[in-house]
Amino acid sequence: MDNLKKSIDAQIASNQGKNLFHDGVPASNEFIELLVDNLKEINNLSAQQVEELISYTANKVLQEFCRINQYYSFGADERKALRDIYTVLFSNIRNSNSSIAALSEAHFTNLRNFIFKTNPFAGKIYPQKEKDLDPVVCHEYSVELQLDILKLNTNGLMSPVLDIGCGRQGNLVKYLRAKGIEAYGFDRLPADLPFLTSGDWLEFQYGASRWGTIISNLGFSNHFHHHHLREDGDFLKYAEKYMEILRSLKPGGCFHYAPGLPFIEQHLNQAEYQSAQLNTSLPDFKATLVCRMKQK
Repeated sequence: MDNLKKSIDAQIASNQGKNLFHDGVPASNEFIELLVDNLKEINNLSAQQVEELISYTANKVLQEFCRINQYYSFGADERKALRDIYTVLFSNIRNSNSSIAALSEAHFTNLRNFIFKTNPFAGKIYPQKEKDLDPVVCHEYSVELQLDILKLNTNGLMSPVLDIGCGRQGNLVKYLRAKGIEAYGFDRLPADLPFLTSGDWLEFQYGASRWGTIISNLGFSNHFHHHHLREDGDFLKYAEKYMEILRSLKPGGCFHYAPGLPFIEQHLNQAEYQSAQLNTSLPDFKATLVCRMKQK
């Protein structure tokens, strides 16, 4: 199993940054020798081990897709579809009489079709791009920078706190918890920590009057703005989820996020929510603070 995981890591590293929509790329992505040498081990795995390997591979590939373009969106159905692709691949490796070259070409074509179906904008922008892509990445920013941008004062911060798109390590969540503040976070593929969960912000159930403080630095609002500008964007889903987030605040609770969303903030009911734009240390970049009014 360890050899298989190492060879899968090596295969993903070999294909890193490859443009699946470039002519000839699927054919050039033939499985590397290390993977081919270890594929025979699959026949010795139990059904449970095969499932573990499928999950491991799908998660690693998902990380690579998100590294290439942070605006790719993969909900529960899409993640299941990606797992299905690897279920088929490993089944074919076990049972098919096809050559490794044929299996690899079919597999990478399936991945290309998967991206096109789940994130159609990729099919518009990437066929014209080079064979190797420059990532549209999302960094996990330092605690100090996030505190500065979001104007977070940890003294008297209303809890519990939720960090939307907390990053793999959940650095800000860890920092707040070290200060005795009840804080949680979620991200696509977070580290295995009890206060971090895996989730998509369009699927996460925020609840009602549940959170004292919600934060999201270059996460939810950044993607909302991206979808607002796209012709095929899911801006209505984002607008509905934005209002769900605000309703999940306790009375007096606040949502700190950057960048701001003036196109929706201007329509908030001022009897329910008070919003303010906040200057940051970055030029021409503002954060927003939206607080739910306390009940009279």
